[in-house]
Amino acid sequence: MDIQAYFEYCLSKKGVTEHFPFDEDTLVFKVGGKMFALSSLNGWEKGTPSINLKCDPERAEELRAEFDDIQPGYHMSKVHWNTVSLNGDVSDKFVRELIDHSYDLVFKSLTKKIQTEIIELTN
Repeated sequence: MDIQAYFEYCLSKKGVTEHFPFDEDTLVFKVGGKMFALSSLNGWEKGTPSINLKCDPERAEELRAEFDDIQPGYHMSKVHWNTVSLNGDVSDKFVRELIDHSYDLVFKSLTKKIQTEIIELTN
């Protein structure tokens, strides 16, 4: 997966916005004001892209055991976040599934009011 595909896939989801809340390097995607994906732009430029994604704690442990390129979240809660190194043993299709899972977890944590507002968006 290249950065353009990652960027477009995240932004294709309903209600998603992009931010740089930490510095000019860390691109963060949010839904309803909450993070669901983040990545270092420098990592992409250096050829070592990775993304941090929220994950159900039990599934997170299973994924870490199954894939060498899925590790506990770098600079994140190790229980709820994974860092996925791209272009390794995790297929692009599966990365999209992990992005979907992260988005869904965060979306479901939003208030019903915010969920309804996002569902009613036209994008």
